[in-house]
Amino acid sequence: MANDLFDRIIKDKGPLGKWADQAEGYYVFPKLEGPISNRMSFNGKKVVTWSINDYLGLANHPEVLKVDGEAALEHGMAYPMGARMMSGHTPFHEQLERECAEFVDKEKAYLLNFGYQGIMSAIDALVTKNDIIVYDMDTHACIIDGVRLHSGKRFVYRHNDMASFEKNIKRAAKMAEKTGGGILVISEGVFGMRGEQGRLKEIVAFKKEYNFRLLVDDAHGFGTLGKDGRGTGFEQGVQDDIDVYFATFAKSMAGIGAFLAGDKDVIQFLQYNLRSQMFAKSLPMAMVKGALKRLDMIRTMPELKEKLWKNTNALQSGLRNAGFDLGTTQTCITPVFLKGDIPEAMAMVNDLRENHGIFCSIVVYPVIPKGLIILRLIPTATHTQEDIDETITAFSAIREKLEDGTYKKIAASIV
Repeated sequence: MANDLFDRIIKDKGPLGKWADQAEGYYVFPKLEGPISNRMSFNGKKVVTWSINDYLGLANHPEVLKVDGEAALEHGMAYPMGARMMSGHTPFHEQLERECAEFVDKEKAYLLNFGYQGIMSAIDALVTKNDIIVYDMDTHACIIDGVRLHSGKRFVYRHNDMASFEKNIKRAAKMAEKTGGGILVISEGVFGMRGEQGRLKEIVAFKKEYNFRLLVDDAHGFGTLGKDGRGTGFEQGVQDDIDVYFATFAKSMAGIGAFLAGDKDVIQFLQYNLRSQMFAKSLPMAMVKGALKRLDMIRTMPELKEKLWKNTNALQSGLRNAGFDLGTTQTCITPVFLKGDIPEAMAMVNDLRENHGIFCSIVVYPVIPKGLIILRLIPTATHTQEDIDETITAFSAIREKLEDGTYKKIAASIV
C-alpha cells in the first residue's frame, strides 16, 4: 500500500513552515492596516513602513484613487468576462499595451494578469526541449519556477559573475549544437533582495559570439531607473539588446498585472501560446484604466521619481554613515546585513516594531544563508526625513542589542 501523501507534509512543514506557530500573524502574514503610505497601523500601533513596494507613492495618490473609483463604478470588477482570446478583449487593453510598448521602446506589448504566473508561462512558451536556458542563480522565485517547467537542459551561473556566465554560455552553445536548439538567457534588471542591477551591459556583449536571446525581468527597475523611469535597460544603455522585456504593475505602478514587450512576431507568438493567459480571465477594466492613469503619471510627473531617489540617497547614506553594511545595492532597495539566527531575528524584529515603531521586511534562511539576517527597506516617494532619522536611530539601538547577546537570551527563553 502507498504511503499517505500527507504524512510527509505533517512531519516536515519546511524551513519556514516549522516556525508557523510562533511566527504567523506577526513575522509572516502580518496585517498592515490603513491607507498605503509611509506610516501605517500594525498590531494597534502606528509604524514607519518600509516594506511596501509603492516606490512612487501612487497607491493612494488622489488622482489615482479618482480614476480607480470611477472605473470600478462604471465597469464593476467583473468586466470584461472571460479570457482575452474568447470574450475578454477591449480597446482599453489594446491601448495599455500600445502605451507600455512605446514607453519601453519596443514594437509590441502583451498584458499579463499577474507577473508571477505570466513570466513563468513566458519561459515555458519561449523554449522547447531542444533549447537551453542560462540564468542567474539569484533570480526571483517566479523565474526559478518557470525554469523548472523547462523539459530541456539549463545552466545556472553565479550571481552577476561574468566569468561564471561565460563558462555556462559556452556549455550551452555546445549543447545547443547537439540538440539543434537555441539559447535563452534570463536575468533580472534589478535583483529584489540585494538591490543590485543585473549586469545586462556585460551580458549583451556576448550575444554576437553565442547567438542567444535575452529575457529581462525588470519588476523593480520599471519606474525607478533610467530616463523617465523607463527601466534598467535604459539605465545601462542596452534596451535595444533586450529581446523580451518584462515588467510588473505591482511595484512602481501600485496595482495588479504586468506586461511583456519585444518584437511584434515574438509577442504575437506569446499571445497565442502563453497558457497562463490563454486560459485565464482577462484583467478587469478597473485595473486597466487605473494602469493607464499610473503610466501617464510616471511619464508626466518626474518629481515622483526625483523624490523617491532623494529619500533613497538620504536613507542609504545615513545608514552607511552609521556603520551599517548595505552590500552592493545600486538601486532603491536597501538591504541591511546583520548576523544572527532565526530566533534572534524574531526577537530583534519584535523590538523594532513594538518599541521603535519601525516595520520592515525580515529575510532569513532558506532565502539567504544560515547565520545571516537581512532587514530589507523599500524607500518610497511618500517617506520623510523624519522617517529616515527615526529608522537610523532605531537600527543603531537594535544592532547594539544583537551584538551584546540580548536577543539571543530572549530567543532562548522563548524557545
